[in-house]
Amino acid sequence: MQASRELLKTLYTMAMLVEARDAYTGGHLWRVSRYSHLLAADLQLPQAEVERVALGGFLHDLGKVGVPDAVLNKPGKLSDEEYEVIKTHPRVGADLLKDHPLAELVMDAVLRHHETPDGNGYPDRLAGKAIPLAARIVGIADAFDAMTSTRPYRQGMPVPQALAILRDNLGRQFDAELGERFILLGEAGRLDHVLGHSEPGVPMQRCAACGPIIAVPAAAADGDELFCPACAGATG
Repeated sequence: MQASRELLKTLYTMAMLVEARDAYTGGHLWRVSRYSHLLAADLQLPQAEVERVALGGFLHDLGKVGVPDAVLNKPGKLSDEEYEVIKTHPRVGADLLKDHPLAELVMDAVLRHHETPDGNGYPDRLAGKAIPLAARIVGIADAFDAMTSTRPYRQGMPVPQALAILRDNLGRQFDAELGERFILLGEAGRLDHVLGHSEPGVPMQRCAACGPIIAVPAAAADGDELFCPACAGATG
């Protein structure tokens, strides 16, 4: 049991390396994990599977450790070339995980969360039910958090707008059945306690200079001057 805990800790540590480098996604991994957990639980999956999906949600962007900072933290829309670089992150994440003893628990989510039902996703253009369940769940959670999170070049969308976009893309970008269940959770207000928050004890703060919401380091004390990793401006 202790060995398993230590192995899990190494996975979480790997994931936090990504979030530490990405100035614009404070709490993103935690929120995607929680949204994934909520949807998996609503589907009444076995508890072990619910936890596996949630862990995959936390690890899904592991491969972004291989994306250059200039692309990862670009304060604006990516060029076509930069987007191609971003698209390498599922395979990079899978390569990083492959020798880890617990890789099987999260590999589906890490490698397949950008595959789409219409076969136009990446990295392998899988379609429909060929995409593993965990990846279909995490893909929905990831997209919803991306839409509702504030970036330097745009405000996060209101929940109803994000849910409407999900609904408009059911069967194409998102699994129709899973997406509809997620939308119902959102319409019932069951996602609201996650929206905009980071992991417990790590508050969120907006950068006064460039705008994105960032996570305050857990080790920060009252009165500390914090700096936004995007612009190096003081946030408080």
